[in-house]
Amino acid sequence: MAEAERARLEPMTVSSAPSVGLAAVILAATQDEPRVLTVPVPDQPPGRGEGLPSGPLEPAHPTLERGLRAWVERQTGQTLGYVEQLYTFGDRNRRPGGDGQHALSVAYLALAREARPTADSAWQNWYRYFPYEDWRTGRPGSLDAIAARLDAWARAAPDSGERRRRLDRIGLTFGVAGGGWNEERVLERYELLFEAGLVPEAGAPDPLAGQPMALDHRRMLATALGRLRGKIKYRPVVFELMPPTFTLGQLQRVVEALSGVLLHKQNFRRLVAQQGLVEETDAISAETGGRPARLMRFRREVLLERPAPGVRLPPGRRL
Repeated sequence: MAEAERARLEPMTVSSAPSVGLAAVILAATQDEPRVLTVPVPDQPPGRGEGLPSGPLEPAHPTLERGLRAWVERQTGQTLGYVEQLYTFGDRNRRPGGDGQHALSVAYLALAREARPTADSAWQNWYRYFPYEDWRTGRPGSLDAIAARLDAWARAAPDSGERRRRLDRIGLTFGVAGGGWNEERVLERYELLFEAGLVPEAGAPDPLAGQPMALDHRRMLATALGRLRGKIKYRPVVFELMPPTFTLGQLQRVVEALSGVLLHKQNFRRLVAQQGLVEETDAISAETGGRPARLMRFRREVLLERPAPGVRLPPGRRL
């Protein structure tokens, strides 16, 4: 029997079996700031010691999700509520040392209301890692330098076909040359910057495209942000981040913080009313800085009334 065929048929040994890890992208929105919960990750290069709560799947864990919750509570003191499986990452050389082995990590998206973290964990503004994703005050200034470097990378392609492919990807993901900005393409933008060697995780010397994270945790965060930005349009997950009662202004600012774009006030309120997402309470808030505002709460009945209740966003912006 050929050596390759024998290797295919023989059971995988313990030493060659990929390890399985669990990682949590825990997102919150506090005071109009979108945040992610981070922990220190040891044995990382300088400047890349921040990462996501994570740990290996252990025999004592009855399920993946319960193992994840155990690691999060152990590392951050945070008890998770809403959790959904995000993606399984399994590229080679994910572990320090680059030993050529696959290291599987099952990532989860968790939505929470910010609670005081332990001394070893911290809430960080997620635009710290993706500054070019925040359009709330206009087109981010860093995009000019990013676009110039991406263009140079595209024009350095080995042949005309590859050059065209690179330019098309840049136009699609970053909306250059008259294309529209699609806020959901967070992962595609990060992957393109990684392929072009413009992020520290890929060897770039400066953090032009944002603060790096340990291992491939920034890729996990990008995946989670794109998922959340898409999901708020058709599922009322934003209310997992809201207090029990809130004003419509507070709700709008949280949606804007998550999506990275500003919304027209009256159009937003009209859409929320049309979707039947909220209902008035008898309480009034005087903390709006202006006229007192009626406090609202989420109408959970909407989950039974309609299959896809969400907060719609305007079309993508133009550069």
